[in-house]
Amino acid sequence: MQKIISYPISFIAILVFLLTLVIFHPIQWICFNVFGYQAHKKSVDYLNFFLLRIGHVLFNNFKIEGRENIPTGVPIIFVANHQGMYDVIGMIWFLRKFHPKFVSKVELGKGIPSVSFNLSHGGSVLIDRKDPKQAIPAIKGLSEYIEKHNRSAVIFPEGTRSKTGKPKEFAQSGLKILCKYAPSAYVVPISINNSWKFFRFGAFPYDLGNHITFTIHEAMSVKEYDFAQIMEKTENTIVQGIKL
Repeated sequence: MQKIISYPISFIAILVFLLTLVIFHPIQWICFNVFGYQAHKKSVDYLNFFLLRIGHVLFNNFKIEGRENIPTGVPIIFVANHQGMYDVIGMIWFLRKFHPKFVSKVELGKGIPSVSFNLSHGGSVLIDRKDPKQAIPAIKGLSEYIEKHNRSAVIFPEGTRSKTGKPKEFAQSGLKILCKYAPSAYVVPISINNSWKFFRFGAFPYDLGNHITFTIHEAMSVKEYDFAQIMEKTENTIVQGIKL
């Protein structure tokens, strides 16, 4: 019954979602090319604010816990499990104070209104997962960027989203490069729950009435641990915070 009910609501939601992306694309372009970084960032922040509100149309709600665990005035490396598109939307809005930049797959860099423009011009990096040699300098550049500007990088070490909420194996290479070239950074693990349920029925219709949470755990200084410890503690902390 819930799936049947979700069809008309999902149809309205996807139309509004796409319309929002189309409307904000020229807004982003103007902000970036005329007014610069800060204006562009604000436009991206409010794009994602409205995308979250569309999630509310589907009776989903969003909660973030533990923001007090995030250090200020230092580079941050947010590491999270990946369950769906609302992972990114929620993190851009809830963590906007920290200027989050994403390590994302190159396929998202073209053809998607608003999304592709932000990934290509907003400080994030696009990597070709089939070409590890290309990924290394791209992530190194992001590391140096957050180190210089005291901003944040976001990485999903599973690589692709989990369709069931069960975490996949965490890859080490991306986080290792971020830690190596942003030595004053703090690694902040985040456990995301229930955003996978948004696509429980597949690409369409959307599931209704999910409680999506972002739990921010205690930060770790890159300087105080060797990388093996950081990787182990980060993965264990995130996985323990996932509720199946």
